[in-house]
Amino acid sequence: MGTRYSVQCYAPAGLDRALIASELDAAVRAVDEEMSNWKNSSDLTRLNRAEPDVWVPISRNLATVLVRATEMGRETDNAFNAGVGDVVDQWGFGPSNAPRPTMREASRERPRRPLVELLDVDVEQCRARKQAHVTLDLCGIAKGFGVDELARVLDSHDVRSWLVGIDGEMRARGTKPGQALWAIAIERPDYERREALGVIELTDIAVATSGDYRHWSECEGKRISHVVDPRTGEPLCNGVASVTVLARSCMDADAYATALMVLGPQKGLDFARRKQLDALFLLRDGAQMLAIGTGLFDAGFNGIEVPGG
Repeated sequence: MGTRYSVQCYAPAGLDRALIASELDAAVRAVDEEMSNWKNSSDLTRLNRAEPDVWVPISRNLATVLVRATEMGRETDNAFNAGVGDVVDQWGFGPSNAPRPTMREASRERPRRPLVELLDVDVEQCRARKQAHVTLDLCGIAKGFGVDELARVLDSHDVRSWLVGIDGEMRARGTKPGQALWAIAIERPDYERREALGVIELTDIAVATSGDYRHWSECEGKRISHVVDPRTGEPLCNGVASVTVLARSCMDADAYATALMVLGPQKGLDFARRKQLDALFLLRDGAQMLAIGTGLFDAGFNGIEVPGG
């Protein structure tokens, strides 16, 4: 997945730590082998290469993620759409290293059709079939699922105190010794340096952040985000620097964070409040930033002006 994973846990005495470490590594590597569009042998790449109307055998993990991606697209009115792989690639953020188009060429991109219209997934038989030519990109949901897989491994060994993460997606269970909660830093959306904006304390919850400040490029003198709006086919430019979301599963937190970025300040906040999501929006306003939170973030961050960024 182009990044690293981390596991911190307090395990009962007598557990085989080497076995747990091996299973954790295997779980993450399996997700990468199944869902990477950078690996020619992955299940996702084979599905992307297949012609429409041809059933392709896939892993149960990939089938599960594709179903949830389809549901997320329906739920967010196409703000989350895993069928944007070709557009992401054309903007220079995909695996082909294709020359990036000019802004004018990119503006002619058609909106992406909802994934529910483009893909059939048979979870029971572990297979999928495209209904039209579409290139799938699971970067907005697969890392979250990978975090959930790390959690599954620890739970299977009856470890009840842990914090696991892949890059900015994390999930916590229980507390540290002495009943201390797990402390997670929320990063300031800064293009040049890494710095914490604030700290939240978690237990039995997942957190994911989507932002425009880590993976970006320049096109015709403008800084463009790696997050593509499936409704326009263009990188985001709506003033949202980052969105952090809490959810029961990291897969959902990951996908919701991406969708809220796409929906933008007003529609995103309206959606988060309607769905009763715990979400923190950091909005760019010239040299300043404004933090607006919903749910659990409402009291701690809402309305704060953030210098710099």
